[in-house]
Amino acid sequence: MSENELIALLRLQRIPNIGDVIAKKLLNRFDSATAIFQEKKESLLKIDGIGSYTLKHLFDSEYLETAEQEYRFIEDNSIKCIYFLDHDYPKRLKHCIDAPILLFQSGDIDLKDKKIVSVVGTRNITSYGQAFCEKFIEDIAPLDPVIISGFAYGVDINVQRAALEKGLQTIGCLAHGLNQIYPKTHKKYRAPIEKNGGFLTEFWSSSNPERENFLKRNRIIAGISEATIVVESAEKGGSLVTADIAHSYNRDVFAVPGRSTDRYSLGCNNLIKQQKAQMLTSAADLIYLLGWEIEKEKKTPVQKQLFIELDETEKSIYQYLQLNGKQLLDTVALACGLPIFKVSATLLNMEMKGVIRPLPGKLFEAI
Repeated sequence: MSENELIALLRLQRIPNIGDVIAKKLLNRFDSATAIFQEKKESLLKIDGIGSYTLKHLFDSEYLETAEQEYRFIEDNSIKCIYFLDHDYPKRLKHCIDAPILLFQSGDIDLKDKKIVSVVGTRNITSYGQAFCEKFIEDIAPLDPVIISGFAYGVDINVQRAALEKGLQTIGCLAHGLNQIYPKTHKKYRAPIEKNGGFLTEFWSSSNPERENFLKRNRIIAGISEATIVVESAEKGGSLVTADIAHSYNRDVFAVPGRSTDRYSLGCNNLIKQQKAQMLTSAADLIYLLGWEIEKEKKTPVQKQLFIELDETEKSIYQYLQLNGKQLLDTVALACGLPIFKVSATLLNMEMKGVIRPLPGKLFEAI
């Protein structure tokens, strides 16, 4: 990316009333950020979301000057800038309508062909939450996933520290610029994380860790990954916002259940109760529900047992799945004229016999 184009993108980021959605409309219409500032005002006014107030600021020299200052900071500190149309922009995040047009990166991040999981939770982590983070990372480490979190106190730093200990790549999504670290006590983790992962942010060097920034960066944590896990949360909290955003992006959300009397399990229990999250008790649950085991099976085919005996109900279900491919439990029950509870139990038996397998999204298929 040229110097002029990056400065134009930075300038676009700074203009009042132009968020990521409108910025993308402009970039799609005019091909480049530089071209936007060379366009006639009449043409710009035709873009949905661009009014006279926004147009007035669009050509204000103040925003050009601040963009040039930020560009110098980026250059002086060797910060990598990732444009949302670049090939190395996080693939899943790119599909989110409100994803940042620019991300700023430090460290050595590699997301290509990687399994990516976000783990969030309360800053007031309990011994229960800490033990879960350590065990979860230990059990999932053989699959070499990338662990995303917010680098905050509590669950965030515990899961990222556990990832470092197991040699996993971990990424901290920051609510401020790359010129600082917040909280300051986590400064000692900066170098180890940048050596095996790094930091991402959409915020400039002039941005401080303010409340609205934390809420805004949550969409990056939710959007960048395949699934979001809430380990512990009170009845209200930022991690629940992240879970809601992930749910709105149609991503898998998981929550670690706890006792109904535990303050920092209330949020997780409510997510499960409201069916916004699936219950997660171990790494095995995540691997199973995301279908990661299925990928492994495809690479190493298992010899299918011959002459498996099926009862009449099992035969009926197996024949239906053979003819119709992947199907939901409810659909199988309706098509076979059987109650759901019986189909559910039968599918479990058939899975044990190795003739069907579950898939993500509560689907089943014949093997």
